[in-house]
Amino acid sequence: MPWMKWLPWRFFVRKFATAHGFLDPLAVMARMQRFAEPSEVSEPIELLRAGVIFHARALMNSKVIQHNLDWIWPYWIERQFDPADVSFIPRAFSITHCNLSHRNWTAVGVPGSEEMPIVDPRGLLTPHYDGWSIDSWIIGDDGINVYPSQMQQVSQRLEMDRGDKGVAVVTEAATDTAQLTSRVWAELSERHNNCLLQLRGSHAEGGWLVVSLRPCNPEGVALINKVVLGNNRDQWLVDGTDKILFDRPVDRHHASDYRRGDISLYLHDESNETHAECDVGMATAAALFRIEPGQTVDTLVTIPQHCKLNSRNAPSGWAHNLSQHCQMSVPDAQMQFLYDAAVRTLILHSPHDVYPGPYTYKRFWFRDAAFMIQSLLHAGLIERAERALERFPSRQKRNGYFHSQDGEWDSNGEALWIIDQYCRITNSKLKQEWLDPVLRGAQWIDDKRLPKDGSLTGGLLPAGFSAEHLGPNDCYYWDDFWGIAGQLAAVALCRRNGHDNEADRFQSHADDFMLTVDESLSKAAQRLGRPAMPASPKRRLDAGAIGSIAAGYPLRLYSERDPRLLDLVEFLQRECFVSGGFFQDMIHSGINAYLTIHVAQVFLRAGDPRCIELMRNVAKLASPTGQWPEAIHPHSFGGCMGDGQHAWAAAEWVTMQRNCFVREEDDRLILISGLPPEWLQDESAQKPIRFGPAPTYFGRISLEVTPGAHPRVTWHGDWHGSAPEIEIRAFGFKPVTVSDGVEMVELDPL
Repeated sequence: MPWMKWLPWRFFVRKFATAHGFLDPLAVMARMQRFAEPSEVSEPIELLRAGVIFHARALMNSKVIQHNLDWIWPYWIERQFDPADVSFIPRAFSITHCNLSHRNWTAVGVPGSEEMPIVDPRGLLTPHYDGWSIDSWIIGDDGINVYPSQMQQVSQRLEMDRGDKGVAVVTEAATDTAQLTSRVWAELSERHNNCLLQLRGSHAEGGWLVVSLRPCNPEGVALINKVVLGNNRDQWLVDGTDKILFDRPVDRHHASDYRRGDISLYLHDESNETHAECDVGMATAAALFRIEPGQTVDTLVTIPQHCKLNSRNAPSGWAHNLSQHCQMSVPDAQMQFLYDAAVRTLILHSPHDVYPGPYTYKRFWFRDAAFMIQSLLHAGLIERAERALERFPSRQKRNGYFHSQDGEWDSNGEALWIIDQYCRITNSKLKQEWLDPVLRGAQWIDDKRLPKDGSLTGGLLPAGFSAEHLGPNDCYYWDDFWGIAGQLAAVALCRRNGHDNEADRFQSHADDFMLTVDESLSKAAQRLGRPAMPASPKRRLDAGAIGSIAAGYPLRLYSERDPRLLDLVEFLQRECFVSGGFFQDMIHSGINAYLTIHVAQVFLRAGDPRCIELMRNVAKLASPTGQWPEAIHPHSFGGCMGDGQHAWAAAEWVTMQRNCFVREEDDRLILISGLPPEWLQDESAQKPIRFGPAPTYFGRISLEVTPGAHPRVTWHGDWHGSAPEIEIRAFGFKPVTVSDGVEMVELDPL
């Protein structure tokens, strides 16, 4: 860092710290940096900034939660702070208290809108980004209450077939005498985008349906300084700006502040406070609706969203966005549900940019974008993919670097690769405004490589932060593989657009880079005594080696059965799998759905049926609403890292299903190579298996499989040109290769 070289600054920092009995922070930082390879960026400032914000809240959590365990807290707190629960985490030397065991939530929203309200596993609704929440309870006259966050068994599901009302999260909590159902969704009303919470409650002995305003969310404390009940008793005004509208006047109302305690402690009181102010920021309020014995009460809560809409930025409806998507119909209800949910997750998380999550990761990375846009293309959501790509040039620096985070040298390769994927799948020319960014981006990759000095890292990309789950700063093969792929993408783009001189130059760069990487891998194989690729030239085989999977998936730089890839996945599955999924020890410390699918993709290309087993394992790890957090706790099976709804994981599920039906390999298409044999052999099947229309390099294809002893595979292609060579490779059946426009085969068992 340049400021480190400013000696007076270093002197004053050191002097101030040591004078007050602290360790010299510069010495500590220097010592920490010795554990990583020297790098021009020790850690991206963007991630440092996000980490500081994250732990600032977690520091507040440590000052509030453990001293007020008589409050009604979100589900993750109720479990993580319970010493009898498998999710319990001791707190003794933890300066901050974070959600590390149940990072799970599901977003609702309107396609094209930046607003993504989230719902936690017990129905807690956080309607505004990083804000306060609304919870719902039932208070019984007999003292039997329903607090969903404190219940072990609660039912939750995702409703999808709702027309333009889109997705809804439904949560049901019940005791022997009471039942509470909440339904959360978002929809447009005139020029407003609203989040809606519909509640239904009943109690055999009578009681109250409670709508509670909470100064917390799935990350912890979220401050509320003031809440006021309107004069007509049908709305809240929170901190003078946010409105919460009830469909009728409330029957009773309570409000409290931090020093008095949670409103849950006073719900049976006869008082009727209409407002609360709290200088600590922990104001709570409760709107109560009377439930007569044995009766059911319904109420609708409307929360206007912050995003004001107009004719230029108005989002389009769900029906429109789903009208052209690639549909799947399979006999496995769970697989079907997860695919449909994942497609909707992709739509919701690509309003303009693509975001890998609605909350913790509601920001842009080229890395996540490359995988998500690939899946948008595979799902037939071409316009959304194009809209996201059009924002890439504005993120490129003058020197050609595609910048989303400092020190991540994979971004240029990812940007160029996905631009090429778009052009190939859509059979379109490179947009004129994309040409200069492509040329400068490809040249940046070659310029960034280290000098060939005979060292183990000579000629590779420099040490960097890369994908943060690979370990400390290092010269990662992940970066190199993406760099090569980016150069090859530039070659293809230039060649197709008549820029042959540039294509020849980039081809020379790519050939030299690939030769350098292959030589480095050969040295690593000699050192390790096996062909499996480590994470970097100096590393032993460890969980970080998952990054080297990129050479096989998605980049296909190496052949389907390259021994370096196959030995790598064997190592990973033997040494790095927990509960059927890849467990990333570094940073994530959890089971990763999307990285497990990366391993499955290598098995799929190699014709190894373990790809099906891994898919099923990932399906089991999904939440009841069909979502995966970034990493999954090996005991609670809740989220332990990253966003609670990881859109990259959803993207991988879409692409995995697509590749099981149809995938490109060299100059041909491979059909149904990942379908479970029992699907194909089921003579009692009531309907055929279908997939399509699926965009490919060669055009769109629609597939239909009629199961039986000799399954019949038919397809129809809307090709860019002549029909490609097609190979049908089904597990348990003899492979068949066809060309010349044939569109139907019957398969024979092996």
